[in-house]
Amino acid sequence: MDQPAWLQAAWAELGVREIPGDANAPEILRYFRDAGDETVETEATPWCAAFAGAMLKRAGVSGTGSLLARSYLDWGDALDDTRLGAIAVLARGDDPTTGHVGFVLGEAGAKLFLLGGNQGDAVAVAAFDKTRLLGLRWPKDESETAAPVGDDGIFAKTLAHVLEMEGGYTDDPYDPGGPTNRGITLQVYADFKGQTLDASSRDRLISELKSIPDATVATIYRRRYFDPADCPAFTAPLALMHFDAAVNHGVGAAIRMLQQASGATVDGEIGPETLSAIGTRNVSDLIESYADIRRARYRALPHFWRFGRGWLKRVDATLALGNSWATADGITRGLLEPAQNAKGENTMSNQTTTTTTDDSAKWWAQSKTMWGILITAASTVLPALAPAIGVSLPADVIQTFGDQAITAAQAIGGLIGSALAIYGRFTASSVLSLRKS
Repeated sequence: MDQPAWLQAAWAELGVREIPGDANAPEILRYFRDAGDETVETEATPWCAAFAGAMLKRAGVSGTGSLLARSYLDWGDALDDTRLGAIAVLARGDDPTTGHVGFVLGEAGAKLFLLGGNQGDAVAVAAFDKTRLLGLRWPKDESETAAPVGDDGIFAKTLAHVLEMEGGYTDDPYDPGGPTNRGITLQVYADFKGQTLDASSRDRLISELKSIPDATVATIYRRRYFDPADCPAFTAPLALMHFDAAVNHGVGAAIRMLQQASGATVDGEIGPETLSAIGTRNVSDLIESYADIRRARYRALPHFWRFGRGWLKRVDATLALGNSWATADGITRGLLEPAQNAKGENTMSNQTTTTTTDDSAKWWAQSKTMWGILITAASTVLPALAPAIGVSLPADVIQTFGDQAITAAQAIGGLIGSALAIYGRFTASSVLSLRKS
């Protein structure tokens, strides 16, 4: 059974969670922006509806633009029965203004299983009593359909260029990446799906790669390259050059080239020193230097004889486009202002944020760590136990659920290290501590 694009986008976010203390997870703040609200600056604001709206947007579907879970009761078409990927709107207590919203995975007895945001302070799978269900909704065939995924913002602009440079499906025997479509290699696609690439899965994965959905492409590029390379901290000209380099050279190599171009210490870590160095350079001069370093790196590669001409044309095209953006928009800086990073890359709406007490509000009995671990543990064993307990999840969803849950469980092992890194960032001497945790 095919999963709708918004559910695929939601699976890719599994494991994103709030940061304890005063820090805010950049992914969660981005959900608010993608959902259409640019004013929220803290993850303490209930974000289940923001997550749902963001995932719909990334799939090319318009959400409600509201942070109220119950706003989805008037959205799309009503469903009489559960459907994979449907929007479920739940009540919360007796308050007629509060609620919760998530994507349906399946049901078992009196329970409804949802993949949603702010479930245990994280993007997670959780079970809810069916007695809380207020409605099931599905996008209208036409009126709910939006423009192509990511039709605004710096990410969308830069992604369009990267995809133009990457082209379609190739399987060049001289390319160490092997089968590749739209710049996504077969191994990267297998990793995204949480599947092992071997002789038994290769042909099937190649077939899937050839028809990879736009929403999946955008999700992979954002989560694998754009965000890890800290592109959200940069204005469009620098984000373009840096994102393109991260895709073509790897994130680590791109960060080192950016540090070399800016005159910062080359340590592969974008911290206060690197940001400060970027801030002292004119963005056009910076991307010129960056382009020169990329050209030199290409010429040193053993396959330059085969791909060199195309690589150099790619750098030239990226540089020319970046300079044209800088000229047209009067951009001289490489860094976005701190307020722009908090509120988003562009103006998405003029809506006023309404403070709510949705299901995602903080409960006094809610422990972020313990509930997060319990949910992850449950999601790891559920696929194996589902047939025995009568859970009506489609087979392919159980497989995806299990694979993604294992990935999330593995990520918990890095939580302590991430917390220490976050602490270090926010005790640094610079106000531009924009590094993603």
